[in-house]
Amino acid sequence: MQKRLTKEEALTLIKNADLKELGRMASARKKELHPKGITTFVVDRNINYTNICWVDCKFCAFYRHEKDEDAYVLTFDEIDEKIDELLEIGGTQILFQGGVHPKLKIEWYEELVDHIHTKYPQITIHGFSSIEIDFIAKVSRISVEEVLRRLKAKGLASIPGAGAEILNDRVRDIIAPRKIDADVWVDIHRKAHKLGIKSTATMMYGTVESDEEIIEHFDMIRSLQDETGGFRAFIMWSFQSQNTELARLIPNLPKPSSNRYLRLLAVARLYLDNVRNLQSSWVTQGPYIGQMALKFGANDLGSTMMEENVVRSAGAGFRMAKEEMIRLIRDIGETPAIRDTAYNTLEVFE
Repeated sequence: MQKRLTKEEALTLIKNADLKELGRMASARKKELHPKGITTFVVDRNINYTNICWVDCKFCAFYRHEKDEDAYVLTFDEIDEKIDELLEIGGTQILFQGGVHPKLKIEWYEELVDHIHTKYPQITIHGFSSIEIDFIAKVSRISVEEVLRRLKAKGLASIPGAGAEILNDRVRDIIAPRKIDADVWVDIHRKAHKLGIKSTATMMYGTVESDEEIIEHFDMIRSLQDETGGFRAFIMWSFQSQNTELARLIPNLPKPSSNRYLRLLAVARLYLDNVRNLQSSWVTQGPYIGQMALKFGANDLGSTMMEENVVRSAGAGFRMAKEEMIRLIRDIGETPAIRDTAYNTLEVFE
């Protein structure tokens, strides 16, 4: 096994490495992990079951309060309609998450998951971020473990990495002071992994974090993966500032460049040596930087995103059809394939 990248080495790469050289290093590491040159994506739909949230993150343009005119909680019939539309295009997964609703308790979530799993057994439910799970536990007066156990029993397959932002409490206290601490985020994923619930890890950069805090974030992900092996993928994206309170509070926040995105992605590929899959964030970067990310360590184009409301609320409006994903992957000499939530290949386009 090759020598692990240290924090200091990773920091030097972020600050000083030649971008093309970083791309070469990340591509070499990707080839070790994925020697067949297959790049995957998933056909899914992001269903935001509610936009009601009490956490008021300063970087979010999606949330509403209960009394707001455009606040909503989707009915089961509305959710069914969205799943029916997904099935029509051959979808296999729903990414299911919402605001942190102040009143919905475990029984509501159990009924919802049970309803979907019973009516649509062919659909994988990848849902509920750690902050949602933490608050369901609090408002229901039960433990996080019990929330996870009960939702798994009803059909929850895996949990997304949302809510990580930057796993550093200095940063979190500025951009989302009501959100769970970094250690709590990690511990909820640890608890999920120990119950056999896999998850993804994420990072949103481009607010007030330092390079050192980015490395700290990478290290927390790598350490938990060493312990549990429960992360299936790492997904990273840049802060989208439009319509957000944070952009009003810090008006001169620089817009993260494509160079910065590719640099951090390559270092993530090198540092996260135990996380097999890295997703490209074409939703925030656009299709061509999304494609370029495949040359900087990413082996997965993520989702066709039949529906996405959270980053779109903050000004990122990119869309991509299955056919375009296949073309972008082929254009760089790799083989496109559709996968499921567990990164099993379902269909290869030779």
